[in-house]
Amino acid sequence: MSILMRAPRESGSWFWDLDEVAEPGLDSALRTAARMSAVLASHKLLRDTVALRWSWFEVGKGGLGIHSELSLVGRSLHDEKLADEMRGCRPVAHPGAEMTAFTVLGSGIWLDAEGTEHKEDRLVELLVSPDSIGPSAELSVHHDVWATCDFRGTPQAAVHAHNAPRLAAALKELDETLGVEGEPGEPTYFGRSEAYGLAAAEILDGRGPDLTDLM
Repeated sequence: MSILMRAPRESGSWFWDLDEVAEPGLDSALRTAARMSAVLASHKLLRDTVALRWSWFEVGKGGLGIHSELSLVGRSLHDEKLADEMRGCRPVAHPGAEMTAFTVLGSGIWLDAEGTEHKEDRLVELLVSPDSIGPSAELSVHHDVWATCDFRGTPQAAVHAHNAPRLAAALKELDETLGVEGEPGEPTYFGRSEAYGLAAAEILDGRGPDLTDLM
């Protein structure tokens, strides 16, 4: 069984400013999450969604260190009761608490060098903000299967060829679905995003950089 290393920071991310194409608020954010999840599911990148996870904060105080998780097992993101149930998770001791962006948790499929499919928990992470000021969404990846080299610096042409085009196709379809182009996120130690994928690793003496010292 193949086991993937997961970086503590994203190896790539893409951000969509939805201010001009989506209404603010939790109900709208859940509709956005449902549409994006459907696109990702069609590319096998986010299937078997199991939960929504978020934190709470107070204006003027910041994060409260309180986290909530609501199961999605046996239900859909289209469930009209979800928004009220999420609001109902507000901590009793903090009646003024507001929700941060929520993460859609699930698993996805990646392909090894031979093209064999493997299921991986949190293969991609979808984050959607219900912010009343500016709705937004973000997709991030933390594994190396989208990159030209693995985290140890070993070139992996076959793995890249099997997976990177799937991510690119999903990102392009998300742009079309949302009606706005995603912006590549800031680079991290583990990778740099481009429009529809990750930048190729710099090769020295036949190898890319070894990034495992921070893993």
